[in-house]
Amino acid sequence: MSKYEIVGLMSGTSLDGLDIVHSRFAKKDEKWTYDILNSETIPYSGELLARLQKATEISEPDLKKLDKDFAHEMALMVNLFLSNRNIDDTTIDAIASHGQTVFHQPDKGFSLQIGCGKTLAAETGLPVINDFRNGDIREGGQGAPLVPIGDKLLFSDSAGAFLNLGGFCNISFVNEKEKWIAFDIAPCNLPLNKIANQKGQEYDKGGEIAKQGTINLFLLDLLNKLEYYNSSYPKSLGTEWLEGKFYPLIKFSKTPEDNMRTLLDHTAIQIANVLTVNKLKSVLVTGGGAFNSFLIERIIHHSDCEVVLPSKEIIEFKEALIFAFLGALHLNNEPSNVPSATGARKEVSLGVLHQS
Repeated sequence: MSKYEIVGLMSGTSLDGLDIVHSRFAKKDEKWTYDILNSETIPYSGELLARLQKATEISEPDLKKLDKDFAHEMALMVNLFLSNRNIDDTTIDAIASHGQTVFHQPDKGFSLQIGCGKTLAAETGLPVINDFRNGDIREGGQGAPLVPIGDKLLFSDSAGAFLNLGGFCNISFVNEKEKWIAFDIAPCNLPLNKIANQKGQEYDKGGEIAKQGTINLFLLDLLNKLEYYNSSYPKSLGTEWLEGKFYPLIKFSKTPEDNMRTLLDHTAIQIANVLTVNKLKSVLVTGGGAFNSFLIERIIHHSDCEVVLPSKEIIEFKEALIFAFLGALHLNNEPSNVPSATGARKEVSLGVLHQS
């Protein structure tokens, strides 16, 4: 039997904080199991958040400094997390860190997640595994999505498909040819949070702002006709696409409520289209958007697929858990990408190990 205790770190495009999961994985008779032992989301300080939000716009020297500074802040968060829960760090086999995506351009052969692994290892005294995406990209893949390996090996008994509602929404499932497929569907929380900020809120709690708006059918039609939605998978989205293709269609100076309602329905429609076209019967929904009850309501409205909402802990921490699992697979010398999902030429063990 193989056993690993891993601290998984996830920082998503929504920048709502660092998700930390202390988890245990075991493999017996070729089957992996998991336990979440501790979990917490720690918000970023105002200064760090502002720097992360501007990361795509700063100079190379400033980006290198942010890479180190972000790792320093993550180390402080991890050390506090372990201390507050009286976790004996000698039981931890590794930290598995996603980092913060700044650039994701697999068509150009790279994806950059900041949060220096060497710094994080040095300041926590624990081995660190990071840079999970570039191994897949080197094999011709998108470097995303990476969660399908967790859906396949940890959650496959829970539903027929797995939908994550984060900054973008992505899905993974087994298609009719018995292959695991995964891809980004559409923007989700990133544009919704951008509009909520206009109203002085971090996010649209429960979809209350959207409920007050009216769908702008002209804008909805423009968004639904974006070329990305008709392109074949494997495919993935990044903030560059949002800035270049998506945001220019939206007049953010107009009524925030109408924009929110239109964008929310746009996301629900794109999700429903994927569920319907692929004849999916049930979908497990996680990520921050799972708490947006109006978004869930609109997905159900546009689709006949059964929507399954798991425990609050799984909704909030499934991605961090799966990145911890990627760390366990790395230590166990097992492949952790799914080529049918990412487009890679072959399976590879992802991540780079930094000793403390």
